[in-house]
Amino acid sequence: MLELAQVTSRDVVYDLGCGDGRIVIAAVVRYGARGVCVDIDPQRIAESRENARRAGVEERIRFMTEDLFTTDLGGASVVTLFLSPEFNDRLRPKLLRELQPGARIVSHYHGMTNWTPHATLHVGERTIFLWKL
Repeated sequence: MLELAQVTSRDVVYDLGCGDGRIVIAAVVRYGARGVCVDIDPQRIAESRENARRAGVEERIRFMTEDLFTTDLGGASVVTLFLSPEFNDRLRPKLLRELQPGARIVSHYHGMTNWTPHATLHVGERTIFLWKL
């Protein structure tokens, strides 16, 4: 996902529904980016924070326990998603409204209805989708 989005040290990567934080942590460790982990479940945020601490990158990541539909995305240059098709479709207007031109959106496994990606990458049975604003 991060490769397809061409993440660099200038990026701020938001992972909406971050789970254990692995995507944001990888963006920070591999590419020197900064990151934001967003999850509605406080236990998942605690797990993300601990994983970032173990990786030595906690200070480069912001952790937010909140609903991804209310999170301000204005600071993101890359948004990563591994959500359901329904969530992706519901999120699309917010992404278009809040992200700046040049931002990239990467979704693992699920595309978005009536929105043609700029690129796709097939990894085994899964597809990764990339949109650029």
